[in-house]
Amino acid sequence: MREEINSALQNALEKGEKGRAATLRLVQATIRDRDLRSRETGGDGLTDVEVIEILRKMMRQREESVRDYEESGQLELAEQERQESDIIREFLPRQFDEEEMRRHCENVVRDINAHGLRDMGRCMSALKERFPGQMDFTRASCVVKDLLRSE
Repeated sequence: MREEINSALQNALEKGEKGRAATLRLVQATIRDRDLRSRETGGDGLTDVEVIEILRKMMRQREESVRDYEESGQLELAEQERQESDIIREFLPRQFDEEEMRRHCENVVRDINAHGLRDMGRCMSALKERFPGQMDFTRASCVVKDLLRSE
């Protein structure tokens, strides 16, 4: 993932896309900062899953900024935040739609032979392991809970 971001930055620089390059530099700096903190505390650095979480957090921050800027009438700044958000989104895995998420939840419940709400934790762990960054796990937990209640 880091190589993809670096490659995209180099490409943006070659094409003279200043806004895109600035956003990608910010992404790289954020990842590098968190990577260094991880190593300082004895970790091995960030995994791709952790990088995805950083990107998701950056997306959420921009979505909040867009709302704030629109409410205050600063439409140019809101548009800039949207553009940054679109650039960051390019590096995130495609999210499952509701139907795909439900199907994967059903498969996990069946695969681990879950029966009842006491197996909720096992189901969520399996989903997070199999599909990191590909679904909203808050929504998935609601689907799993409904499936386990019907067991």
